[in-house]
Amino acid sequence: MSAPFRDHPLRHALTEELHARTFEPLRAPARVAHLASLCGERGSGRNEAHLKRLLEHFGAPVPEQFGQYHYAKLGVLHLRWERHTEFVSYSFASEEDVSDPFARSPLDDLPADWLHEMPGEVISSVVLALEARDAPQRDTHALMALFSGNPVVGSRVVGGVGLAYSDMRIHDDGHSYILLRDISLSDAQAGRLVKRVLEINAYRTMALLGLPLARRANTLLSDADQRLTKVAKAIARSSSLRDGADGSNGAAAEDANLPDERTLLAELTALATEIESVAAQTSYRFEASGAYYRIVEQRLAQMRQQRIEGLQTFTEFLEARLAPAIATCVSTGERQQRLAERAGRLIALLRARVELSLQEQNRSLLHSMDKRAHLQLRLQETVEGLSVIAISYYGAGLLGYVLKGLSTAGYPINPTLGLALAVPVIAGFTWFALHHTKRHLRRETKPSAADRHD
Repeated sequence: MSAPFRDHPLRHALTEELHARTFEPLRAPARVAHLASLCGERGSGRNEAHLKRLLEHFGAPVPEQFGQYHYAKLGVLHLRWERHTEFVSYSFASEEDVSDPFARSPLDDLPADWLHEMPGEVISSVVLALEARDAPQRDTHALMALFSGNPVVGSRVVGGVGLAYSDMRIHDDGHSYILLRDISLSDAQAGRLVKRVLEINAYRTMALLGLPLARRANTLLSDADQRLTKVAKAIARSSSLRDGADGSNGAAAEDANLPDERTLLAELTALATEIESVAAQTSYRFEASGAYYRIVEQRLAQMRQQRIEGLQTFTEFLEARLAPAIATCVSTGERQQRLAERAGRLIALLRARVELSLQEQNRSLLHSMDKRAHLQLRLQETVEGLSVIAISYYGAGLLGYVLKGLSTAGYPINPTLGLALAVPVIAGFTWFALHHTKRHLRRETKPSAADRHD
């Protein structure tokens, strides 16, 4: 029977998401093995194919498509498979005698080649034992012997109806050990407790993945910080030299060897690129570490721990180690941002100085061009005066030939007197003609009003 309304296309998917991180009820005594394998954010289908191979080996039903989680019964084992953002997890549980809690693992019941060929890299492997309430009690020395003599972390959990112990170490068989004891846990409480403890172990490891990156990044950032400081000092000394603030001839001679603005700008640009490269490689990891750390804090709060005299609680142990690591990641990310901002400010300052230097050079060039144009104008005026004299001289010479010819032909003309009277007229006419031609050329080359508007 369908609903009498139109569903949003994501309604059912979002509802199913609420049940994607549910738990399976568990009854003591039981043993659980948990594997978390890094597979990256992009699913290639290898994990689904590997899971399908395991289901087929045990003859379990194989769905057409896997979602975010899958539950299956594999003989005596209960499998819960979950896909997380960066890893996939397998939980194998079996209800069995755990008088020797870590003598074996449910992984022993799986095909060895299937475990060996698991995609990705295992980031967490845990063997957890859930003891029944009637199991013999252990004192502190017995607990330490159970965990290979290591100091034990433990607390009462779920408001005191259960006990949890671990040494938070990896043992010789490659697994971490966790011991839970049922005091008055219901099956549902036991299932939730097991799931939260296993998630704490996986997520605290994922949270710590950012710490090695932060340490390497801090080494690179320290070098970048020193180089930025050196460039900033070079800029300051160069500015003092330019402004004449340093009156010492020796200091001026020393600063004269400083690199110019373009060299400093190229070095700063390369340095800013290196800082951004480090940030690109680490920012996602740092953000993910913070997110995983918040999940760990949430799961620790949900355990509702109570202190056992003489033992650290899980919260105390993890806070003492996780909190500084996450703080290192956060401070490294902030340091990257501050260095990038410093580099950006220095680049902006140098660009402004380079632009100012270019403007000064352009102004000097324009001043030099103006002086050359003024000199050319003076030379042109001198040439124009010489041209008037030369043209007048040749004009007077031609007129002298004419007057002498007319005098020889019998006309009553005195060539010398006529030439003397004609020379001023010839010079004046020549000057007027040249200036008229120059004004005409200027009018032709002068931009029109429409051109000036454009």
